[in-house]
Amino acid sequence: MKIVIIDYGAGNIKSVQFAIERLGYQAILSNSITEIKNADKVIFPGVGEASSAMNKLKDVGLDKEIPNLTNPLLGICLGMQLMCEATEEGNTKGLGIFHTSVIKFSSMLKVPQIGWNTIQNLQGDLFQGISEDTYMYAVHSYYAPLCKETIAITKYGVPYAAALQKDNFYGTQFHPEKSGSKGEMLLANFLNL
Repeated sequence: MKIVIIDYGAGNIKSVQFAIERLGYQAILSNSITEIKNADKVIFPGVGEASSAMNKLKDVGLDKEIPNLTNPLLGICLGMQLMCEATEEGNTKGLGIFHTSVIKFSSMLKVPQIGWNTIQNLQGDLFQGISEDTYMYAVHSYYAPLCKETIAITKYGVPYAAALQKDNFYGTQFHPEKSGSKGEMLLANFLNL
Protein backbone atom coordinates (compact mmCIF):
# COMPACT_ATOMS: atom_id res chain seq x y z
CA MET A 1 0.00 0.00 0.00
CA LYS A 2 1.32 3.44 -0.92
CA ILE A 3 0.75 5.92 1.91
CA VAL A 4 1.69 9.57 1.42
CA ILE A 5 1.89 12.10 4.24
CA ILE A 6 1.54 15.57 2.75
CA ASP A 7 4.75 17.45 3.56
CA TYR A 8 4.03 21.17 3.39
CA GLY A 9 6.08 22.48 6.29
CA ALA A 10 3.33 22.36 8.92
CA GLY A 11 4.89 20.39 11.81
CA ASN A 12 4.30 17.03 13.43
CA ILE A 13 4.86 15.01 10.29
CA LYS A 14 7.44 12.66 11.81
CA SER A 15 5.19 11.54 14.68
CA VAL A 16 2.51 10.59 12.13
CA GLN A 17 5.09 8.70 10.07
CA PHE A 18 6.30 6.80 13.17
CA ALA A 19 2.71 5.89 14.08
CA ILE A 20 2.20 4.43 10.59
CA GLU A 21 5.46 2.46 10.95
CA ARG A 22 4.27 1.02 14.30
CA LEU A 23 1.29 -0.37 12.36
CA GLY A 24 3.68 -2.18 10.01
CA TYR A 25 3.48 0.18 7.01
CA GLN A 26 5.85 2.64 5.40
CA ALA A 27 4.71 6.17 4.56
CA ILE A 28 6.52 8.64 2.37
CA LEU A 29 6.62 12.40 2.95
CA SER A 30 5.86 14.35 -0.19
CA ASN A 31 4.32 17.52 -1.61
CA SER A 32 4.35 16.10 -5.16
CA ILE A 33 0.88 16.31 -6.67
CA THR A 34 1.58 13.18 -8.76
CA GLU A 35 2.68 11.14 -5.74
CA ILE A 36 -0.30 12.32 -3.70
CA LYS A 37 -2.78 11.51 -6.51
CA ASN A 38 -1.26 8.03 -6.95
CA ALA A 39 -1.30 7.13 -3.25
CA ASP A 40 -3.66 4.51 -1.85
CA LYS A 41 -4.09 6.65 1.28
CA VAL A 42 -3.19 10.28 1.99
CA ILE A 43 -2.64 11.85 5.41
CA PHE A 44 -2.84 15.64 5.75
CA PRO A 45 -1.35 16.53 9.15
CA GLY A 46 -0.77 19.94 10.60
CA VAL A 47 0.48 21.77 13.63
CA GLY A 48 0.91 25.51 13.45
CA GLU A 49 -0.86 28.63 12.28
CA ALA A 50 -3.58 28.41 9.62
CA SER A 51 -2.74 31.32 7.29
CA SER A 52 0.96 30.43 6.97
CA ALA A 53 0.06 26.75 6.48
CA MET A 54 -2.41 27.67 3.74
CA ASN A 55 0.22 29.82 2.06
CA LYS A 56 2.58 26.83 2.03
CA LEU A 57 -0.12 24.73 0.34
CA LYS A 58 -0.64 27.48 -2.25
CA ASP A 59 3.10 27.70 -2.93
CA VAL A 60 3.07 24.13 -4.28
CA GLY A 61 -0.45 24.18 -5.81
CA LEU A 62 -1.95 21.81 -3.28
CA ASP A 63 -4.77 24.21 -2.39
CA LYS A 64 -6.26 23.47 -5.83
CA GLU A 65 -5.46 19.74 -5.90
CA ILE A 66 -6.47 18.47 -2.45
CA PRO A 67 -10.24 19.16 -2.85
CA ASN A 68 -10.23 17.15 -6.10
CA LEU A 69 -8.57 14.02 -4.73
CA THR A 70 -10.55 10.78 -5.02
CA ASN A 71 -8.34 8.60 -2.78
CA PRO A 72 -9.08 8.41 0.97
CA LEU A 73 -7.57 11.39 2.81
CA LEU A 74 -7.30 11.92 6.57
CA GLY A 75 -6.76 15.46 7.85
CA ILE A 76 -5.39 15.74 11.39
CA CYS A 77 -5.84 18.83 13.62
CA LEU A 78 -4.86 21.85 11.50
CA GLY A 79 -5.11 19.60 8.44
CA MET A 80 -8.79 19.01 9.21
CA GLN A 81 -9.37 22.71 9.95
CA LEU A 82 -7.86 23.74 6.61
CA MET A 83 -10.34 21.38 4.91
CA CYS A 84 -13.21 23.55 6.21
CA GLU A 85 -14.58 26.61 4.41
CA ALA A 86 -12.63 29.10 6.51
CA THR A 87 -11.00 29.64 9.88
CA GLU A 88 -10.90 32.67 12.14
CA GLU A 89 -7.20 31.99 12.69
CA GLY A 90 -5.49 34.54 10.46
CA ASN A 91 -8.87 35.13 8.74
CA THR A 92 -7.98 32.26 6.40
CA LYS A 93 -10.06 30.87 3.54
CA GLY A 94 -9.99 27.07 3.67
CA LEU A 95 -10.24 24.32 1.06
CA GLY A 96 -14.05 24.21 1.28
CA ILE A 97 -14.40 20.43 1.61
CA PHE A 98 -16.33 20.46 4.90
CA HIS A 99 -19.25 22.90 5.14
CA THR A 100 -18.36 24.61 8.40
CA SER A 101 -16.05 27.42 9.45
CA VAL A 102 -13.52 27.08 12.25
CA ILE A 103 -13.82 29.47 15.19
CA LYS A 104 -11.80 30.29 18.30
CA PHE A 105 -12.74 28.97 21.72
CA SER A 106 -14.37 31.50 24.02
CA SER A 107 -12.02 33.78 25.94
CA MET A 108 -13.64 32.30 29.06
CA LEU A 109 -11.75 29.05 28.37
CA LYS A 110 -8.05 28.34 28.76
CA VAL A 111 -6.53 28.07 25.29
CA PRO A 112 -5.02 26.17 23.76
CA GLN A 113 -7.00 23.22 24.96
CA ILE A 114 -4.32 20.64 25.77
CA GLY A 115 -5.10 17.16 26.97
CA TRP A 116 -7.32 14.12 26.77
CA ASN A 117 -10.98 14.45 25.76
CA THR A 118 -13.63 11.78 25.41
CA ILE A 119 -15.34 11.37 22.05
CA GLN A 120 -19.00 10.46 21.53
CA ASN A 121 -21.61 9.82 18.81
CA LEU A 122 -19.06 7.82 16.82
CA GLN A 123 -20.18 7.07 13.27
CA GLY A 124 -18.66 5.17 10.38
CA ASP A 125 -15.78 2.81 9.67
CA LEU A 126 -13.12 5.18 11.04
CA PHE A 127 -14.33 4.29 14.55
CA GLN A 128 -14.62 0.51 14.04
CA GLY A 129 -13.78 -1.16 17.37
CA ILE A 130 -13.50 2.17 19.23
CA SER A 131 -16.06 2.61 21.99
CA GLU A 132 -18.03 5.66 23.05
CA ASP A 133 -16.22 7.88 25.59
CA THR A 134 -12.76 6.78 24.44
CA TYR A 135 -10.09 9.36 25.30
CA MET A 136 -8.17 11.06 22.48
CA TYR A 137 -5.40 13.66 22.78
CA ALA A 138 -5.99 17.21 21.52
CA VAL A 139 -4.01 20.47 21.36
CA HIS A 140 -5.81 23.40 19.73
CA SER A 141 -7.26 26.90 20.18
CA TYR A 142 -9.81 26.73 17.34
CA TYR A 143 -12.56 24.24 16.60
CA ALA A 144 -15.08 23.21 13.96
CA PRO A 145 -18.69 23.62 15.15
CA LEU A 146 -21.06 20.70 14.75
CA CYS A 147 -22.28 20.33 11.16
CA LYS A 148 -23.87 17.73 8.87
CA GLU A 149 -20.44 16.12 8.26
CA THR A 150 -19.73 15.56 11.98
CA ILE A 151 -18.98 11.88 12.71
CA ALA A 152 -17.76 12.30 16.32
CA ILE A 153 -18.42 14.89 19.00
CA THR A 154 -16.40 16.11 21.97
CA LYS A 155 -16.79 19.03 24.36
CA TYR A 156 -14.62 21.83 25.69
CA GLY A 157 -16.91 24.60 26.90
CA VAL A 158 -19.20 23.75 23.98
CA PRO A 159 -19.81 20.56 21.99
CA TYR A 160 -17.83 20.57 18.74
CA ALA A 161 -16.77 18.27 15.91
CA ALA A 162 -14.10 15.79 17.03
CA ALA A 163 -14.19 14.26 13.55
CA LEU A 164 -15.67 15.05 10.15
CA GLN A 165 -16.32 13.05 6.98
CA LYS A 166 -17.51 13.84 3.48
CA ASP A 167 -17.13 11.21 0.76
CA ASN A 168 -13.43 10.14 0.72
CA PHE A 169 -12.38 12.98 3.05
CA TYR A 170 -11.97 12.38 6.79
CA GLY A 171 -10.72 14.68 9.52
CA THR A 172 -9.96 14.45 13.22
CA GLN A 173 -9.45 17.42 15.50
CA PHE A 174 -7.56 15.19 17.94
CA HIS A 175 -4.18 13.61 17.21
CA PRO A 176 -4.60 9.85 16.66
CA GLU A 177 -0.80 9.49 16.44
CA LYS A 178 -0.55 10.75 20.04
CA SER A 179 -3.63 8.97 21.40
CA GLY A 180 -2.18 5.59 22.35
CA SER A 181 -3.66 2.26 21.25
CA LYS A 182 -7.09 3.68 20.34
CA GLY A 183 -5.52 6.36 18.18
CA GLU A 184 -3.46 3.71 16.41
CA MET A 185 -6.65 1.68 15.92
CA LEU A 186 -8.25 4.69 14.21
CA LEU A 187 -5.21 5.05 11.92
CA ALA A 188 -5.39 1.33 11.13
CA ASN A 189 -9.11 1.69 10.35
CA PHE A 190 -8.29 4.53 7.96
CA LEU A 191 -5.62 2.46 6.22
CA ASN A 192 -8.13 -0.40 5.86
CA LEU A 193 -10.88 1.72 4.26
